[in-house]
Amino acid sequence: MVNFVLVAGARLGAWAWGEVVPYLRAAGHGVYPLTLSGLAERQGVTAGQATHVQDIVAEVERQDLRDVILVGHSYSGIPVGQAAERIGDRLARVVFVDSSVPTDGESFVSTWPDGGAAVEASIAESGGFWPLAPAAHYDGEGLTDEQIARLVRGSTPHPGATLTEPAVLAGPLGELPATYILCVMPGTEPDDAEPDEDVAELLNSKCWRLAKMDTGHWPMFSQPRELAQILLNAAVE
Repeated sequence: MVNFVLVAGARLGAWAWGEVVPYLRAAGHGVYPLTLSGLAERQGVTAGQATHVQDIVAEVERQDLRDVILVGHSYSGIPVGQAAERIGDRLARVVFVDSSVPTDGESFVSTWPDGGAAVEASIAESGGFWPLAPAAHYDGEGLTDEQIARLVRGSTPHPGATLTEPAVLAGPLGELPATYILCVMPGTEPDDAEPDEDVAELLNSKCWRLAKMDTGHWPMFSQPRELAQILLNAAVE
């Protein structure tokens, strides 16, 4: 048995894993979906990047979890990757679900083409939060209208500092046992169907594995059973 700690991406909370959790529990594993500070039911809690890292480490320690598989989706790959270093021998594996990966000294948005300028401006205009995404943001991602409605309804503005503050890594990320799940919609151009350069470099490590899903960026909604199976496979790697 392993213990999955599931962390969803920007604007989302533990609720986003609702359709994945039953598959993992049915296989006999411990499952701990986590809401980060400032989101969902934890709205109003002040949060920076280090806060989100500590949220994850604290959950592992509070539950006294061993054989932990940390799972980070989208934005949450940044704090999950840092937390994976900090839980030491409690870690079994880290899984990045179509996510960013942390680079020491870089933030979630600093490596974007504009250096994060547009996101930082949006945060400044919205009282320190990254605003909610409109329903159209989820078009073309393999989601039904009902799934998009759930995403829009359940999302909360995201604490801006968590997106702009830099990651802090103690060692090379490539030395951690990891699986990267790349989500690619069918019909995507070949050049867009491969991992980003930073992920591709990490995948050269003998500790990293690549898995692909034929779906969009929110597989916990569009393909929860298939995502759960990849997570279960990661538990025995």
